[in-house]
Amino acid sequence: MHRLIVIVFGCFLAVGSLTAQKYGHLNFGNLIAQVPGTKAADEQLAAYNAELMKKGEEMVAQLRARVTELEGQIDELPPVKVAEFRAELNKDREEIVRYEQQMVQDVERRRRELLGPLIEEARAAIIKVAEENGYVLVFDTSQFNTVLFARDSDDLMALVKAQLGL
Repeated sequence: MHRLIVIVFGCFLAVGSLTAQKYGHLNFGNLIAQVPGTKAADEQLAAYNAELMKKGEEMVAQLRARVTELEGQIDELPPVKVAEFRAELNKDREEIVRYEQQMVQDVERRRRELLGPLIEEARAAIIKVAEENGYVLVFDTSQFNTVLFARDSDDLMALVKAQLGL
C-alpha cells in the first residue's frame, strides 16, 4: 500500500512538472535581419554573387558568339570540321553548367562565412535567455507552418535583442 501511494504521488509530481514548463517563440529571420553586420554581409554577398554572375554571363556570350560563327560557316565546312565544332560547343556548354553548379556552392559557402558568426551569436543569445528564464523549448516562427498552434508561449524577441545589445 505504501508503494502505491508513492507511485501515485510520483505521477502527480510528473504531471505537475509537465504543466509548469515554459515555452517561447521568436522570429529568427527578423532577429538576424536586425543584428548589426547583417546588412554589410548581405551587401558583400550580393557583390560576390554579381561578380560570379558576370563571369557566367561572359562564358555564355562567348558560347553564343561561337555558335553564331559556326552557323555562318556550316555550309562551307566539311562535315568532320562541323562535328569537331559541335563537340567543342558541347564541351563549352558543359563547362558553363559546371560553373553554374559551382557558383551555387560558392555563394552558399560565402553566405555561411559571412552570416555564420552572426547566426551563432544570435543562437547563443537565445540559449542564454531561454536558460536564464526557464524556457524548455523555443520555437522559430520564421518558418511558414512550423508552429500552427502555441498555448502559453512567450515571444522572446525583446529579451534576445536586449541580450545582443540591440
